Amino acid sequence: MIDFKKGLIPAIVQDSKTDKVLMLGYMNQEAYQKSINEKKVTFYSRSKKRLWTKGEISKNYLFIENILIDCDEDTLLIKAKPAGPTCHKGSDTCWKEMNNKNFLFYLEDIISHKINKKQENSYIYQLSKKGINRISQKLGEETIELIIESKDDNKNLFLNESADLLFHYLILLKKKGLKIQNVINILENRHSKS
Repeated sequence: MIDFKKGLIPAIVQDSKTDKVLMLGYMNQEAYQKSINEKKVTFYSRSKKRLWTKGEISKNYLFIENILIDCDEDTLLIKAKPAGPTCHKGSDTCWKEMNNKNFLFYLEDIISHKINKKQENSYIYQLSKKGINRISQKLGEETIELIIESKDDNKNLFLNESADLLFHYLILLKKKGLKIQNVINILENRHSKS
């Protein structure tokens, strides 16, 4: 068992799906207990001198799947499911590495980041600011363009219109407060029943 009397304990956070190391933080007994109780990674912030739940402002929480204690019982390995970019600067990890997850999830994180940070020079933010009706209209336009291209033999144009449709669909999902994982869950559930 971890002996917190020694002081702060390093806690390495790893993506439970990809095994990519996302960040390193420190825990005291209180942060550890809060992490266990809430199933979200909480650290003791050395700079703020208080408990700090990762994602408390950005909502990019790290949802705990498993916690392992090393052989010397002085370091934690936390396997977690990230709800968005881990680094406060918007990257997947605190080492600016791309988490080897499906690119759609990465693109979804970029869309969320640009909207949440209100990046005025971003097409994504500008479209989101116009609201659900405009996003839906744009999605409809992209759907029609894809249908038109599907009737021809130009695979390049067809694929580009497919990408445009999917991109705008991700923006619509974000505006609705949903994620592509919600759609995947439904498809997986349907598959398991067939």
